This record gives sequence, structure tokens and C-alpha cells, in this order.
Amino acid sequence: MVVGTNRPGSNTRKIASQIEDIYRELNTPLKVLDLANLPQEIFNPRSYAEKPVSFKPFSEGVLQSTGLVVVTPEYNGSLPGVLKYFIDMLKFPESFERRPVCFVGLGAGMWGALRPVEQLQAIFGYRNAYIYPERVFMPKINDLLDANGRLKDSELVDRLRAQQKGFVEFVRKLT
Repeated sequence: MVVGTNRPGSNTRKIASQIEDIYRELNTPLKVLDLANLPQEIFNPRSYAEKPVSFKPFSEGVLQSTGLVVVTPEYNGSLPGVLKYFIDMLKFPESFERRPVCFVGLGAGMWGALRPVEQLQAIFGYRNAYIYPERVFMPKINDLLDANGRLKDSELVDRLRAQQKGFVEFVRKLT
């Protein structure tokens, strides 16, 4: 799973934590690639030509995955710049070629990251990923979380659970 922001204390990380719980319920291994943990060296312009060794856990995490769950917030009507940069730093074409990908979007506004998820679908489609069609959007995310950063709406948790269960089956059928 890719936590698509490097913002400290992000709501994206809170939702990713609940997705981790769902994977534990499903007895399905899940590796988390949290962009808050990207090594600073990756932001050196020389990284385009030669990736720093410290980036290897991220690139290998993608290459060794059987599928990717991407959890993204909406920043200014788009995906976070760090998420796009992360994608740009990964090996082409093998990082996403024929790799199943699933999307969860959350935002402070009324669309719940519809725009960034659609933008990501275009990027991953260009990279020949297999896009799982069931997306989950979480509008007005600040109203959806309790004081502990957990989703208050059990129906929304059930939608996430159904999405992830479906995605696990989707990956199994494709691999």
C-alpha cells in the first residue's frame, strides 16, 4: 500500500491504518510504503539518473508487490506532488506494467479526491497497470473521523472492507 502524502499526521495515514486492519482481518500480507518515510536523498536532482540506495526499499516494495493499494488525499484539486514524484522515480515500465492497482481517495472537499484518483488512473493506465474499478471516495474527511482518527461511519468502513476483499480476489485472478 502506498500512503500518498508525506504530510505529518495526515488523514491519509489514518485511513491507511484502517486498511491495514482490514488486511489483517483478511489474513493477507500488506506492506506499507509511507511517503512520509521517503529518504531525503531522493529529492536531489541527481536521483533522476541514479537512485540513492536509501530509496531501494521503496522501489523494491513496488516491484515485489502483487498489487498496490494507493491511498491519496486531494491537494489543490490534484494528487500530492510527492506522490507524482514518487511515481516518476520508479523504474519504467516494470514498476506498474500489468500490476493490479486499487484506489482510495480522501479530501476535505465535497468530492473526496475524485480528481486525484482519476488523474492517478490515467497515469497508471498509461503505465499499463490493471486498474481495479471499485474506488472508495471520502468527502469532508475531517467530519468522518473520530477523536482517535478512526472512521465513524460503519457503512464507509464496510465499503472499504468490500473494496479490499474484492481487490484481493482481483489480484488472485490476475496473478
